Amino acid sequence: MYLLGLDIGSSSIKASLLQVSDGAIIAQNFEPKNEMDILAHRHGWAEQNPELWWDYVKLIVPKLIENAQIDKSLIAAIGISYQMHGLVLVDKNKQVLRPSIIWCDSRASEIGKEAFNNLGSDYCLETLLNSPGNFTASKLKWVKDNEPEVYERIYKIMLPGDFIAMKLTNKITCTVSGLSEGVFWDFKANKISKTLLNHYGLKESLIPEIHDTFSSHGTITNDIANQLGLPQGIPVSFKSGDQPNNALSLNVLKPGEVAATAGTSGVIYGVVDDIKPDLSSRVNVFAHVNHNVGQPRYGVLACINGTGILNAWIRKNITQGLSYSEMNALAETVEVGSNGLQVFPFGNGAERILEDANNGCTWKHLNFNIHNKAHVLRAAQEGIVFSFQYGIDIMKSMGLKLDVIKAGNNNMFQSRIFKETLATLSGAQIEIYDTDGAIGAAIGSGLGAGVYKSSDEAFSRFKKLETIQPNKAIQSKIKEAYRNWEKELKKTY
Repeated sequence: MYLLGLDIGSSSIKASLLQVSDGAIIAQNFEPKNEMDILAHRHGWAEQNPELWWDYVKLIVPKLIENAQIDKSLIAAIGISYQMHGLVLVDKNKQVLRPSIIWCDSRASEIGKEAFNNLGSDYCLETLLNSPGNFTASKLKWVKDNEPEVYERIYKIMLPGDFIAMKLTNKITCTVSGLSEGVFWDFKANKISKTLLNHYGLKESLIPEIHDTFSSHGTITNDIANQLGLPQGIPVSFKSGDQPNNALSLNVLKPGEVAATAGTSGVIYGVVDDIKPDLSSRVNVFAHVNHNVGQPRYGVLACINGTGILNAWIRKNITQGLSYSEMNALAETVEVGSNGLQVFPFGNGAERILEDANNGCTWKHLNFNIHNKAHVLRAAQEGIVFSFQYGIDIMKSMGLKLDVIKAGNNNMFQSRIFKETLATLSGAQIEIYDTDGAIGAAIGSGLGAGVYKSSDEAFSRFKKLETIQPNKAIQSKIKEAYRNWEKELKKTY
């Protein structure tokens, strides 16, 4: 028996095929081979065409099935992970009305700030668990105010994963976890927040039917099954935003467990069962994939938009085509602290940990007589780690315990400098696993379809690849560099 996982990212679309009996990854595929374009028609905007995501799904899944050389009738379920906070709009014919306003788009920040002030911090932080900020509800309000002709044609709103599930099944559903990431969910009343909808003047009828995260969101249609080379009638039995799903992929489901990612954006994601809100709402709180009223599980999330995208920008514009492994090796020739060069990697939209500041990436203390390409590379990685630590410090003030950080063996976590610097600065042991978003979605589909009876069964063959301990020999230098970075941060942002 096999499980198919899809990961709908802003950089690429990935698919993984997982064998149930031993947890083996049978096949993986992704497209495009270079990062997908993000359309920025104005400063602070970021959009992608949802149909492009679907085109890549149609491209990679048939190749995945062909390469796997399996009996495709044994594929039991499909799970979907997706870039969080994106807004997809369709009409009654389920046709896309405009490009998706994706996660790193900043245009609705002021709308969210106005709602936070008018609804009150007590209501927002105690009931919604967040400021409305730049999340999906605020983006929808922006469409209503600025594109009223589009708003009037909306049949349903969706997150990116809901859209792909719709294309597979012809059904439109959502989840409590998804609604909470859009800041539509009233945690006290355990229902959609009518207070927020009324404040924004939004119609509740635009919200899709709510299903449990681990449940059937429809079965694949015959036509689509034939197009993709899949058996007919497979259920889509799991949908989750990428960060809750990443935590699931790392078996981070219980209070006190922490997951991290460092792709285009970077995230520290900890699970708690009780909330102490950050009064400045610099850290987000959502319903985790296994949240329910009787046993609450909240995902506390500190996000840095400018993470891997900074590394990709340097590769494209500065290193003249070096591979990432070559970049990492060059960075290792420079000592801790990058000889005073500092990078503040906030060039990918409004940063929540900076209270939605959108001042761009900043380089400080660059000296033309001292610094070279290697310093630039190390300073960038250190700046990303320092941003992580800044978020971790906020989360600790909210009661998060941090002893172990779990991460997949991908993106920035393939850099020795990055892993060692983060472990040393945070004081936490880092554990690396061979997993990713598509694998997590596949595991989730198995739980949703009842292929696995419990999470213990699903992760019974989970293997740790590496453990990174804090390096005491460089700890004082790392902490000094971070203190200097934090001082400059407060002056600049």
